[in-house]
Amino acid sequence: HVITASAGANGSIAPSGSVNVNHGSNQPFNFTPSTGYHVDSLIVDGVNQAAAASYTFTNVTIAHTIRVTFAINVYTIVASAGANGSIAPSGSVNVNHGSNQTFNFTPSTGYHVDSLIVDGVNQAAAASYTFTNVTTTHTIRVTFAINVYTISASSGSNGSIAPTGSVNVNHGSNQTFNFTPSTGYQVDSVIVDGVNQAASASYTFTNLTIAHTIRVTFAINVY
Repeated sequence: HVITASAGANGSIAPSGSVNVNHGSNQPFNFTPSTGYHVDSLIVDGVNQAAAASYTFTNVTIAHTIRVTFAINVYTIVASAGANGSIAPSGSVNVNHGSNQTFNFTPSTGYHVDSLIVDGVNQAAAASYTFTNVTTTHTIRVTFAINVYTISASSGSNGSIAPTGSVNVNHGSNQTFNFTPSTGYQVDSVIVDGVNQAASASYTFTNLTIAHTIRVTFAINVY
């Protein structure tokens, strides 16, 4: 009896073609997908069977047909983002075997990429990440942190500024500096980012979005 065996693209069946089988004998067929492919459908005498690596006709008494087709492997990349930003694409992203997949990260205003974790391993923070030649499943997660700006605060002699030194302030926050002259002295000048301001007992930066400098000087009281 003749068993006609054929295969679709991206794989093979063995033996192939018109295979002669003696009455009452068995005949196995083995399927070999190309790299990155798998058995998609197995059709025996026009009827779909469960996908498998092989198929055996037992006790052959009539002619048969067998055909196997193959499909590319598809892997899932699970992509997620923490608060105050997003990743795109997001969720369960399907990628064909051997393909590349780029993920872009968008922090909310006043935030930046803090950590990038790929398959459980921290990577260098960046604006995007690309998986190349995907051959397995992956995970990717990005988290974000608020921008922190430094205000450099200093004072001349005969008085003080508080807080002083390098003062870290979160994006969008306010920061007040208070000036305390020594006994017999007064605030002489307040210089913010190199520009003289009106002398006062304090100065407040509001809605910070960049770094700043502030310096206060004092002068002796004159009567």
